[in-house]
Amino acid sequence: MYYSIILPTFGRPDEVENFLESTQLQNFKEFEVIIVDGSHDDILHPVIEKYKSHSYLKYYHRKGLGASESRNLGCEKAKGDFLVFIDSDCVIPPGYLSIVENYLKANPDVDAYGGPDAADESFSPFQKAVNYAMTSTLTTGGIRGRRRHIGKFQLRGFNMGVRRNAFFKVGGYSGMQVAEDIDLSIRLQISGYKTALIPEAFVYHRRKASFYKFYRQLYLHGKGRIDLHMKHGNALKPVHMLPSFFVLFLIGGFAAMFVYRPLFFLFLTLFALYILFVFIDASLKNRNFWVSVLCIITSLELLIAYGLGVWRNIFVRIIFGRGGDSRKELLLKE
Repeated sequence: MYYSIILPTFGRPDEVENFLESTQLQNFKEFEVIIVDGSHDDILHPVIEKYKSHSYLKYYHRKGLGASESRNLGCEKAKGDFLVFIDSDCVIPPGYLSIVENYLKANPDVDAYGGPDAADESFSPFQKAVNYAMTSTLTTGGIRGRRRHIGKFQLRGFNMGVRRNAFFKVGGYSGMQVAEDIDLSIRLQISGYKTALIPEAFVYHRRKASFYKFYRQLYLHGKGRIDLHMKHGNALKPVHMLPSFFVLFLIGGFAAMFVYRPLFFLFLTLFALYILFVFIDASLKNRNFWVSVLCIITSLELLIAYGLGVWRNIFVRIIFGRGGDSRKELLLKE
């Protein structure tokens, strides 16, 4: 099978070069790489020049394109049987495509697949902590790629592949700017296409974020979950409400300090137990005290940011019926 790896980006030459280096190490060679850059200037040109001798590389610069539009353009230029979407801040291990190829040969009825993200040993302590928060059962329920997870697995745009005919049959990426990957996953499932998780097909996700940017991203994700629910009607499951309940737990717990002290002390006990569980779990996974401390901070940040985003759009969009789909302008102004 032939694969088209499509990488949307907004400049970021260092990330793109790291990604291209990882594609050269693939032990499965039947693929092409299509990079679509939506930045205002052609800042990627020196990187592309460095790799232009590789026949598998295609590059398109279209000023102002967003991630979804870049992916759609890449798909129009692709010739692969499978369209593979990877984010620009990811790199793929040498055996990535071999694992995907072997899985799809053994499961020819699968029309789309997703894989998890992981942290490489070279990542900074903060990047490892962010990865923990995004993937832990204690935060997201493991829904981003664990073999065992809460709820139904949905494809994520940082690591997913779709059969070419299925992608175009459902209309590609829609106009949504937030949660557009999950929207595609839902439309594939509604259309009867079979999706699957390949736990071994992971990517290293080197998020170059700060605490503030991480908060903004998760706040948008929370808003996007309600956008999906408004569009499809069944996209809000109990697992997605856990961060929202956590926000209520925090508000109610601190309010109890002024109303009923025994309840406040119960809140403090439960809160401390949760922090302890996160610290122990993170320590077992990372075996680093400082990373484990950062995991507590990023985990709390994820739950609060996502939960507030959900509550914001529950009130604004569902209760008051105002506004439209969330937008990503804030994330582009970095």
